[in-house]
Amino acid sequence: MSDAVQPTAAEVRAAAEAVKTALDRHLAAVERRSGEDDPAVYEAFNQLAAAAEIYDELLYDRYDEVTPFEIPGAEDALPPYTGPEEPSALSVLIRRDYAVVEPQRLMAQAQRVEAADPGDGTDDAEASGTVHGALGILFGEFEPDEIASRHKEFGLEEGDSTLWVTASDDQADPGEWLEAPFEGIDPQRVICRFDVSAVFDEDVDDVDDDADEADEDVVDDVDEDDDVEDDLDTELDEDEDLEPLDSDR
Repeated sequence: MSDAVQPTAAEVRAAAEAVKTALDRHLAAVERRSGEDDPAVYEAFNQLAAAAEIYDELLYDRYDEVTPFEIPGAEDALPPYTGPEEPSALSVLIRRDYAVVEPQRLMAQAQRVEAADPGDGTDDAEASGTVHGALGILFGEFEPDEIASRHKEFGLEEGDSTLWVTASDDQADPGEWLEAPFEGIDPQRVICRFDVSAVFDEDVDDVDDDADEADEDVVDDVDEDDDVEDDLDTELDEDEDLEPLDSDR
């Protein structure tokens, strides 16, 4: 970051004081909470998370340092549920992100769809020659779940995904929300949500790295055993090929 936009020491100090204030408010809300899903605790949590994030950013920009704390963002937590106890209707909201990593594969798959059902062959032929046109053809031909399970075949790479189940008092009339299907979602009517993201694997990767380091230490102590295993592998390679296992068994 350039010196022109670098925060001052006073701004960092003020952000630190804001974290202290938010921390006191959060503790006070927890001490006074009326139940497991007290909205005051939820609000204080969000204020603390926001203050901590600002402080962390300013601290890094000014001093190239970070805090040792990781507070889940507000979007990762649901507010207390205030919808009907016995919903008579529900909505399922799904978002899946993809990166187009192989455009040629994507367009080739769209052309295969056209070849199987050519129609008049005019507009579709032009559409399959572009990425956005090919996407329209494939998503029009396959169900989203099928594309999710076969995304590599279509030249796509999975990103984050989320699924929200929200409660409604009554089922909407046909066509009522089609113009703006994702607007006006009340977080307090979300019954449950399920998120998939690569960031959830980072902690697991860290543990695996530590385990790998420990394994390396053990391997250093048993080099002689490895030499014996290598000899055995060589002998197996010189033997006749084993009969493949019957997959039906």
